[in-house]
Amino acid sequence: MVQEILLIDFGSTYTKVTIVDLEREEIIGTAAAGTTIASNIMEGLNHALAQIPQPPGGWNFARKLACSSAAGGLRMMASGLVKELTAEAARRAALGAGARVLEVFSYELTSEDIERIAQAQPDILLLAGGTDGGNKEILLKNAEKLLELPFSLPVVVAGNKVVSSQAAEIVRCKHDPVVVAGNVMPELNVLEVESARDAIRGIFLNQIVRAKGLDKAETFIERVMMPTPAAVLSAAELLSQGYGDEKGLGELLIIDVGGATTDIHSIAAGEPSKPGVMLKGLPEPYAKRTVEGDLGMRYSAEALVAASGKRLHQVLGWRDEEIQEQLGFVQADPWRVPQNEREASFDTAMGRMAVELSMKRHVGTLQVVYAPFGVSYVQQGKDLTQLPVVVGTGGVLLHHGEPLTVLRGALYNAAEPTFLKPQNPDFYLDQDYILASMGLLREVNPLVALRLLKKYCVKL
Repeated sequence: MVQEILLIDFGSTYTKVTIVDLEREEIIGTAAAGTTIASNIMEGLNHALAQIPQPPGGWNFARKLACSSAAGGLRMMASGLVKELTAEAARRAALGAGARVLEVFSYELTSEDIERIAQAQPDILLLAGGTDGGNKEILLKNAEKLLELPFSLPVVVAGNKVVSSQAAEIVRCKHDPVVVAGNVMPELNVLEVESARDAIRGIFLNQIVRAKGLDKAETFIERVMMPTPAAVLSAAELLSQGYGDEKGLGELLIIDVGGATTDIHSIAAGEPSKPGVMLKGLPEPYAKRTVEGDLGMRYSAEALVAASGKRLHQVLGWRDEEIQEQLGFVQADPWRVPQNEREASFDTAMGRMAVELSMKRHVGTLQVVYAPFGVSYVQQGKDLTQLPVVVGTGGVLLHHGEPLTVLRGALYNAAEPTFLKPQNPDFYLDQDYILASMGLLREVNPLVALRLLKKYCVKL
């Protein structure tokens, strides 16, 4: 009996579908069509499904599962006490849940902060602050300040457990739902983000799916299970660590260059690779995700050009007006694929810039410290110089003939030695765009998901 599973990723630009035959452990077909969140999410899904030839008698799907980053994905803001500590812990909880963090606030929220929150209109706000038994005032004051917002929004309270329930009661006077989670930093320099991450995902499934119009698809599919970035991170963990007797690839990095963002996922310890290096800052999560909202190929193309400075001009050899002309094309049509060699070279260069810049923000840095007793080295973040595997995914890597040119932006650059990028990794390509769908499949059959990842992620 054929066991077909339909796996759907409602992306910011494209809706991708993957059909898997569980029995034969094969991908029957993949397709993509423009995401139609403005009208009805099902239109884009049906367009994608129509591209895959149906068997006699039609499809007989045993399961239909989905993830989503449509309508801006899961947009979030976080507030904590000290930026380097509690607020950073809050940010990591959000990223681990598949959220895109718009801004992190520290100390007492000001009227200007409330104005910024009101303008951004995030999907969720994470309210943290104080270790357990530590500072109480900041959480309570910020809870009261949130009552000044002109609208209601979901809030996760994940601060000092002594007053977190009291803070939640204050917030409930204006906002709904309000969920109390475990403190993201119960002790100084100790991170515990799992409870907050679960709360964020719960709100996404119960509230955000409906708010973004994704519930229109839930008459056809079982449910939207998670944000797309959470599905990709889950697939990355599976491919790295393996399952049961089936080995994974070991420590690795996933680079996902999208239309709105570039996401980097590293599954690695990131300990110093050289002796005598001191670590500084909070401990890094083994499975780490960063998302860069200004480094996308379509919706944030203008911001990517600005962030690249003159590097894009140097790579292309183009004048500013030529870049602006091409920028106009992709902004007018987010689904545009290159029409000629010139447009393809623009996309390749843009992809390279997105990878270079997002990697510099993801990896750790090494600083030289001069002291009376000599020179010492301080590492902040992950050392990925010895990382053995880099996997690329995203439209720019799949629709052009130069994926390696784009992915080499991830490599260590001797001219910028402070950034601890991989020096000599093997490169793989997610050639059928299945990472997110395999994160979904992991929920029901992790062994088959792992085998498919190893089968369809090809070495370049």
